[in-house]
Amino acid sequence: MTLWKVDPAHTDVQFSVRHLMIAKVRGAFTEFSGTLKGDPHDLEKASLHFSIDTSSITTNQAQRDEHLKSADFFDVATYPEITFDSQSIESVGQGTYNVKGALTMKGVTNTMTFTVTMLGEAISPMDGSTVASLHAEGAIDRRAYGMTWQQALDKGGVVVSNEVDVTIDVEITKQ
Repeated sequence: MTLWKVDPAHTDVQFSVRHLMIAKVRGAFTEFSGTLKGDPHDLEKASLHFSIDTSSITTNQAQRDEHLKSADFFDVATYPEITFDSQSIESVGQGTYNVKGALTMKGVTNTMTFTVTMLGEAISPMDGSTVASLHAEGAIDRRAYGMTWQQALDKGGVVVSNEVDVTIDVEITKQ
């Protein structure tokens, strides 16, 4: 089975969450790793593993980043990583798959499904390596992972929504 590794220089892990019920706040993780075992053109027979360093979270606002790193949210001192391991992969259209797996965050493991699209394959002009690109999207209810911090607004609603949208654009290199 062919092994592919995530290229961190050409991969983005981003999230967005509603703030004050009206705006979206975006953030990212900058440190991560992952592998795909199998053929990126036939993901149904492949397996995926992805790991994120929780301390690498950034929203480009230092005070908010420190709050996200605290026990109210990711508790990075106790839970230094988020992991995802695929359990089943089902084709739902040409080059698009539902990837179901175990998402572990803050010591809690739940089943999560990402929609993953194979974007293509190319030969890198830099070193001749074979690379492929995947795009993944999903939504996480943060409460399912013990992230229950909240503050009510005076006129109704809350400061931070419970649903977090996740987008991952991955470039993988054939080993």
